Amino acid sequence: MDKQLELLKSLTDVNGISGFEYDVKKLMKEYLTPVSDELIEDNLGSIFGKKKGNGSRTILIGGHLDEIGFMVTQIDDKGFIKFTPIGGWWSQVILSQKMTLVTDDGEYIGVVGSTPPHMLSPEARKKTVDIKDMYLDIGVKDKEEAESLGVKPGDMIVPYTEFTEMANKDYVLAKAFDNRFGCALAVEVLNELKDQEIDVNLVSGATVQEEVGLRGAQTAAHKVNPDLAIAIDVGIATDTPGLQTSDGVGVLGDGPLLVMLDATNIGHVGFRKHVQKLAKEKGIDVQLQAIPGGGTDAGRFHTVHDGVPSLAIGVPLRYMHSNVSIMHREDFKNAVKLVVEIVKSLNDDVVDNIKW
Repeated sequence: MDKQLELLKSLTDVNGISGFEYDVKKLMKEYLTPVSDELIEDNLGSIFGKKKGNGSRTILIGGHLDEIGFMVTQIDDKGFIKFTPIGGWWSQVILSQKMTLVTDDGEYIGVVGSTPPHMLSPEARKKTVDIKDMYLDIGVKDKEEAESLGVKPGDMIVPYTEFTEMANKDYVLAKAFDNRFGCALAVEVLNELKDQEIDVNLVSGATVQEEVGLRGAQTAAHKVNPDLAIAIDVGIATDTPGLQTSDGVGVLGDGPLLVMLDATNIGHVGFRKHVQKLAKEKGIDVQLQAIPGGGTDAGRFHTVHDGVPSLAIGVPLRYMHSNVSIMHREDFKNAVKLVVEIVKSLNDDVVDNIKW
């Protein structure tokens, strides 16, 4: 396994839902320290590496540390565990899935229980199960045994998925590509530029609590006070059966995504055109996408202080917000290349021109 794949594996394997990003941040700190002039952190937990440039302007590159998951809310008398979602889940992807319950004393594998079809009426089989009616089974006989293992309300539950290179080795499967992909890209950009001179200050890293309302983006951008910002996040893959391409394309292997708009941000038009022109000059294929629902950290970056021209750049991802997701390695490599070229293209005058 090469270093880039090891980076992606280590970042997706680590567990950290919104509010529980401690171990992810610790790992990011290990990766950012050798490639940064200094580290920048805010009080909520966002972390960035900084590379000083020759100019006075600053660009912020931000992935996010958190993944979607669940929080334990109750243990019933038989030891079954009730939970509430952290981040956006569609109930149909949860039943019978393996999960990791993370306690202060250790980790336990469980499964979200489901009723065998033999016990369901024809009408019941057609209905979906509400998340509030689901439970996690970690294989204990009662509440007392669960509590003796350290299980308690407030513990974190994350999907259990093994990092896998697929039939075509360019296709990789993991949990938490949303958005450890962005964390890995933030590290790779700093690494690529470590020994080069640049004409803007580069602040590159990841925020906390994106999945519950872009909260860390607000505090991080306030701390950094950038002149431009790019939210690095995954986008929708439209190359699977049943998906429409009317809002733009997202084909795995066809290049990084440039998001024109989502529910939280209209990609800054001047900045977007600069990126499109640059991508064409450098021979980097990009895919344009509009996402009418959802949002990225650009939704908060762009409203901080006096306003920050912001874009979202990412890669198409299959099966987002489920236990598993699939990404294409060439998309990741080209997204790194694109962001590196964006940083290299900037100086004080170019940044001022982009704004209006």
